[in-house]
Amino acid sequence: MRRHLVLFLRLPRLGGGKRRLAHDIGDVAAVGFERRMIALLLRRLAGDRRWRLRLAVTPDRAAREARRWRHGVVVVGQGGGDLGRRMREALAACPPGPVVLVGADIPGLDAGHVFAAFRLLGRHDLVFGPAADGGFWLLGARRRPRLPPLFAQVRWSSRFALADSLRGLPPGCSVGFVDRLEDVDDGDAWRRLNPRRGF
Repeated sequence: MRRHLVLFLRLPRLGGGKRRLAHDIGDVAAVGFERRMIALLLRRLAGDRRWRLRLAVTPDRAAREARRWRHGVVVVGQGGGDLGRRMREALAACPPGPVVLVGADIPGLDAGHVFAAFRLLGRHDLVFGPAADGGFWLLGARRRPRLPPLFAQVRWSSRFALADSLRGLPPGCSVGFVDRLEDVDDGDAWRRLNPRRGF
């Protein structure tokens, strides 16, 4: 079965993106960071033949604009609901085969991280990429026989997001972990990563 990689993102717009980051570094700098990250991740991940890339964007009406970013990449809207519901729907909407979902705010992310997650899905039902702030930057699902229940009572945007997600999994669900990476949600993370990577 074909592997699927979902890049899960918000269309970069002034006043509509990463609010904590924009509060710390300004709206223009935050939107610039988001745009550069999307371009970087498309360069790093879209051409890899080991998976088929799709973009899951919000708001849904942004799908038309996002289709111009990279020829041949499937673009879908995320739909409604909280973050967990939208991620679960993005995983479930993929054609048959294992799927990995990543955010668009992880400067250290490369194809090697994604492939490591797919390899772990050969032995586990789910794979998480822990983030330095207590959340997660990657979620992979084998989806055989089906996607397990996910994200019951998760405190999103908190240091408890990964722990809550793991606590809500059904008994017997096998979980693997890839490398811990840092996502950029605020000015402190942006300043730590910016000097080295030019974001």
